[in-house]
Amino acid sequence: MKLHFAPNSRAGRIVWLLEELELPYEINKMAFHPSDLKSDEHRARHPLGRVPVLDDGDVSIYESGAIVEYVLERHKNGGLKPAVDDPMFPEYLQWFHYCEGMVMPPVNTIVVQTVLLPPDRRDETALGQAQRLLTKALAPVDEALEGREYLIGDFSGADIMLGHACFMANRLGCVTDEMTNLKGYVERVAARPAFKKAIEMQ
Repeated sequence: MKLHFAPNSRAGRIVWLLEELELPYEINKMAFHPSDLKSDEHRARHPLGRVPVLDDGDVSIYESGAIVEYVLERHKNGGLKPAVDDPMFPEYLQWFHYCEGMVMPPVNTIVVQTVLLPPDRRDETALGQAQRLLTKALAPVDEALEGREYLIGDFSGADIMLGHACFMANRLGCVTDEMTNLKGYVERVAARPAFKKAIEMQ
């Protein structure tokens, strides 16, 4: 497998997953810059010039959530996820998709307003709204982690998705001190050797 990767992107999730599963892979590390991401070569892999993209033989697939599901089914025989008839399966799906549905949209806005836009184009109102929305979106995650080490108890693909997003949200200062369950969760995620390997590549 070959992962097309840029630092400080969702591609970090896929490095984390591949390291957790101890699967062999190679990295095409690109700059998080239009010169690499918007090149004709990379647009042939992803029409919008984004990462991650995973090549696996004749398969080329993008969207981090789709890649996680693909790898778990094709290379782990459904591992790191409960069986369809498991009582935890619906909750697994919920947190897996909660990441992109509720947490990452305000994260994206915060990054745009604090990093990507030049200072003269930043909107403090939009930034404040996104910060409040992100903190609000994290509250149910904090509640769900009461008495659990990971989102559904055991470590799973939902943690690859949402755990990575929670780590980012914490770095952005949007996990409040009152969210003690979530703070502990982020610490556990950050301590995993496979996660450390992914972060080292950022």
